[in-house]
Amino acid sequence: MKALIFPGQGSQFPGMGKMLYENSNQARKFFDQSNEILGFRITDVMFDGTEDELRQTNVTQPAIFIHSVVQAMVAELHADMMAGHSLGEFSALVAAGALRFEDGLQLVAQRANAMQKACEMHPSTMAAVLGLDDEVVERICASVPDVVVPANYNCPGQLVISGSHDGVTRACELLKEAGAKRAILLSVAGAFHSPLMEPAQQDLSMAIHQTPFHHPRSPVYQNINAMPFTDPDLIKQNLIDQLTGPVRWTQTIRNMIADGANEFIEVGPGKVLQGLVKKINQSVQAESFA
Repeated sequence: MKALIFPGQGSQFPGMGKMLYENSNQARKFFDQSNEILGFRITDVMFDGTEDELRQTNVTQPAIFIHSVVQAMVAELHADMMAGHSLGEFSALVAAGALRFEDGLQLVAQRANAMQKACEMHPSTMAAVLGLDDEVVERICASVPDVVVPANYNCPGQLVISGSHDGVTRACELLKEAGAKRAILLSVAGAFHSPLMEPAQQDLSMAIHQTPFHHPRSPVYQNINAMPFTDPDLIKQNLIDQLTGPVRWTQTIRNMIADGANEFIEVGPGKVLQGLVKKINQSVQAESFA
């Protein structure tokens, strides 16, 4: 069975989407429409911008969404199941027919702006932890008095934590003492997928509830609990909960494999997710769409 997977923030690169734009009239229409919806020429930044310009949250999230979804729609990609990493969940929902492209892009733009505002309200950070079992990381985070929680369960032995500067710094010290190979601060705007994103959750909740969602053609495995969903109301609530909850990517891939997936195709910029899939289970096929 085939599964489509869609990347999240961090997969952007200068020139992203340019070849797609140049080689497809249909893609060009989506890109031009995106400029109108967003109110600025995001294509200029995607095609010719610098890494620093692409790293701005209000650019990064829509850019990755546009690249991923347009690629899927132009190629008319279908699969037995779908999933996306954090932001990529919106791409998966559009590709599965649960959301219109226009609505998905507007929500992603609102999400990016809401997250940026939350970061400014609560200066915070994230750190990558390598070489420890998830349970050890969870226990140590829970022992720290300041806010720090597991945020991204990327693959066995690779977990990202998120929280206040003091909380993440102290957790990193304890994790290294517990035997972590690395516990390094990430260059991010703030504590994504942590309780500190609650202001963004409040901002986005109303927008999501006001947006029409439909039953997807294929089940979408959602980050918050790694389970497949087709009910629009549940999908909406899971998207809202995702902002303050962890991305359970390891569990998601394992559940998809248990449900029959043996071929994973990453749609969008970068090759991050296929690498994670191979680290989770070497017996399945994982590749980029070409």
